[in-house]
Amino acid sequence: MTEALATARASSLSSVLILLDLSAVFDMVNHKLLISTLTEMGISGTALSWFVSYLTDRSYQVSWKGSVSAPHPLSTGVLQGSVLGPLLFSIYTKSLGSVINSHGFLYHSYADDTQLFLSFPPSTPQVKERISACLTDISEWMATHHLKLNLDKTELLFMPYKTSPQQDLSITVDGTVVAASRSARNLGVVLDDQLDLKKHIRVTAWSCRFLLYNIRRIRPYLTTYSTQLLVQTMVTSGLGYCNSLLASLPACAILPLQLIQNAAAQLVFNLLKFSHVTPLLRSLHWLPVAARIRFKVLTLAYTAANRTGPAYLQDLIQNYAPY
Repeated sequence: MTEALATARASSLSSVLILLDLSAVFDMVNHKLLISTLTEMGISGTALSWFVSYLTDRSYQVSWKGSVSAPHPLSTGVLQGSVLGPLLFSIYTKSLGSVINSHGFLYHSYADDTQLFLSFPPSTPQVKERISACLTDISEWMATHHLKLNLDKTELLFMPYKTSPQQDLSITVDGTVVAASRSARNLGVVLDDQLDLKKHIRVTAWSCRFLLYNIRRIRPYLTTYSTQLLVQTMVTSGLGYCNSLLASLPACAILPLQLIQNAAAQLVFNLLKFSHVTPLLRSLHWLPVAARIRFKVLTLAYTAANRTGPAYLQDLIQNYAPY
């Protein structure tokens, strides 16, 4: 999705990104509609019977201070923590894609997180009306499928082209105002209207610095090995999350993240702030931040080129054919 937005910006297009928020989505999946959708997809016979058996005859009870309520049947919902839960929800919302595409929007879905975006020349009229019509149809689709679109938490991010004027894309749907913002959090990544990810880097650095501060307070009671495990679990994992999005940024932009990694290595070995970090990183087998970003991009490119990665990444790879 970020690749599509960056490509549009490079082509002198403005874009709008809408991040939908749904309320209690896994609990609201209607079993009859889900089984009907499975049937329409061609699932029948024993396979369909498995799904019917899995979904029907479920009930729930409430236990409170030794007292248990009477059982109540469940005609909706899939288990959120299960392997099948996200898959069944994706199947349940399959027809939502055609509603979004009918308004010219592209979209990506990850379980209950749906993001739709539209790119257009800065002079395109009636963009606001198209957004309003799309969200209205989505809200109606949600109602017919027993889902609730939470418009209060739905975010709209307008990314203008460099020379295009700022537009007021605030719209009203079902009596709720959805206002355009300068930044939005999407699956843990903070996107801004300039797509430079500066705010994401600031937020990540602040979060990791706070974690390092708390680990430093208990460092006298930890061994080197336990400190390393704690730092890798809580800090360096945060530095590596979605770091492939930072591949096009200059070294000065990712410097705050490198400083965090340096401080983490010094904390593991309980050394002073200005200690030389290169031998520490080598001893810990930690790649520097810039090298980790390149490694992640090369890994994704390798899986896409070998047709083992997601289709939306495979479409970005073109095999080199020498003349």
